[in-house]
Amino acid sequence: MGSERRLGEATNPDEMDLEAVVGRISGWRGREVRYAMLVGGLMNKNWRVRIDGDPRAYFVKVPGKGSEMFIDRLAANEAARNAHALGLGPEVVFFDPADGVEVAEFLEGYHTCTNADFQEADAQAAVMDLYRRLHGGPKLSLTKTIFDMIEEHFEQAHELGSHLPEDFAWLDHQYRRAKAAMTASGIDLVSCFNDPMPGNFLVRAGEPMRLIDYEFASNNERAYELGVLFAEMFYDEALTNTLIEQYYGEVKPQMFARVMVCRALADIKWASWAIVNRKLSSWDFDYQKYGVWKYMRARDMMHDYRWDGWLRTL
Repeated sequence: MGSERRLGEATNPDEMDLEAVVGRISGWRGREVRYAMLVGGLMNKNWRVRIDGDPRAYFVKVPGKGSEMFIDRLAANEAARNAHALGLGPEVVFFDPADGVEVAEFLEGYHTCTNADFQEADAQAAVMDLYRRLHGGPKLSLTKTIFDMIEEHFEQAHELGSHLPEDFAWLDHQYRRAKAAMTASGIDLVSCFNDPMPGNFLVRAGEPMRLIDYEFASNNERAYELGVLFAEMFYDEALTNTLIEQYYGEVKPQMFARVMVCRALADIKWASWAIVNRKLSSWDFDYQKYGVWKYMRARDMMHDYRWDGWLRTL
């Protein structure tokens, strides 16, 4: 977290933007306000704000320019409010649909998870329970499946002239096969989070796990939520089966195949997202390297001798 400033002490454009946001919230006007920028966030500027006399601190998200290409802010706000109603996320206290500025309670005493945390059985069980509750909640107004996401990024990449891998035609062919097989078997639509970066999961001793940052939330295939998580956390097949059983109550070949195919689709989606962002973002992050690595991992899954069998099993 950056150094804390008082309202009126802004020294750069980001701080000026934050002070302008504070001025739009009627309950904060005329009160002493302190704020500090939080570390992290690829597309937004995030802040911790304290208001004199208010026992709670607040998390303020100021969307970055161009983020609307990837994020439906109305859907994200709806998902955040639903999650709070389910006891899974912080309370949203302010939202401006015009530009997506959102203010939520700051979860004091919680810390963000890391990949190392997700190697522990307690965290693994906690996230399976969290997902079951989230998926059992109301559906969102936005339906955006993994196929919608991937094809959107493919179109964006072509329009922007992004650097695609030499074997992109083969990757696209395998993607189309997976889409056809899964569509034929039926899409199990539930309200999904879709973005299991470890820092989006918050924990505190003696309290249930909490989930923040619903920017990519949509109605999506249930097995994708597990597949993208297991890919992000580098889970092996033995642990994959254990967690499938924890989530579904049993493990069947069809369930395993579905999750594994979704795991490959997750890498295609995030690889394509990365190469698009390389053309758009000025943030200090090696999007191209990230995309190359994700395509490589998807390619490895699609070259697995079981790939055709998984598609038939769906």
